[in-house]
Amino acid sequence: MSKTNAQLAMQISRNTILGNIALSAFKLAAGLLGRSAAMLSDAVHSLSDVLSTVVVIIGIKLANQKADREHPYGHERFECVAAILLAAILCATGLGIGYGGLHTILSGSYGSISIPGKLALIAAVVSIVVKEGMYWYTRAAAQKIHSGALMADAWHHRSDALSSIGSFVGIWGARIGFAVLDSVACLLISLFIVKAAVDIFRDAIGKMTDRACGSELEAQLHATILRQEKVLGVDLLRTRIFGDKVYVDVEICVDRDAPLYISHEIAHHVHDAIETEYSYVKHCMVHVNPAGLTLNAAEMVSQK
Repeated sequence: MSKTNAQLAMQISRNTILGNIALSAFKLAAGLLGRSAAMLSDAVHSLSDVLSTVVVIIGIKLANQKADREHPYGHERFECVAAILLAAILCATGLGIGYGGLHTILSGSYGSISIPGKLALIAAVVSIVVKEGMYWYTRAAAQKIHSGALMADAWHHRSDALSSIGSFVGIWGARIGFAVLDSVACLLISLFIVKAAVDIFRDAIGKMTDRACGSELEAQLHATILRQEKVLGVDLLRTRIFGDKVYVDVEICVDRDAPLYISHEIAHHVHDAIETEYSYVKHCMVHVNPAGLTLNAAEMVSQK
């Protein structure tokens, strides 16, 4: 991630931290004054967003460090570590909220819970609007700079918006005489949170285990390579995700009679085209095969 992209990520994160602190305080007050367990759970979820964004900031700072002797390929995977920590925080938050709601339902103590006031209902609507806005705000930046950690944080905001919808339904149901719905809403909120945690975890693990890019991107890379002058074909194209960056390995086919310096020049053009056109490609390794003489692995073994 470039310095400019890292600065944008930091700015987005700082803005959402301030927004979440204000929103958490409002929802906490609304939950207490409005006597709503669902809104109190929602407030805890928003407060966990502050902690998760701090984790994202730390992850981005670490990922933005220059390559060194111990990490010659850079530190981009620290973003994945941040995303995994974020998933753990989300999961713990969701399970805690779910346990509270389930305990209230099974014990039957929801009958003694006071009916939530209008303030809790208003707070749920405000939360839905604000958190959905934060989701789109953070998501746009994450897509622009290809940040997995920032995208994970965006989904954290979306999960909070969804949980606020659950809060609204629970509070509204409790106000019309179904007090148990306030606790049921806590269970729904927990499911939203845990699902978001699982999705974030799976995405981060995929990036840490050299998962290939999607077929659409590989098709674009393939087309870019073939557009380069004197490239006769693509014998092999492999990609792997490394944090928020991509590594590309390609074997191109050129005229078998071309001098070495010409083959090298063709390979260099392919390398430059890939790294220039696709800013998130950290490195492109190009190997040259002479046309008509490419051997597959089985043939190479048989000849030995």
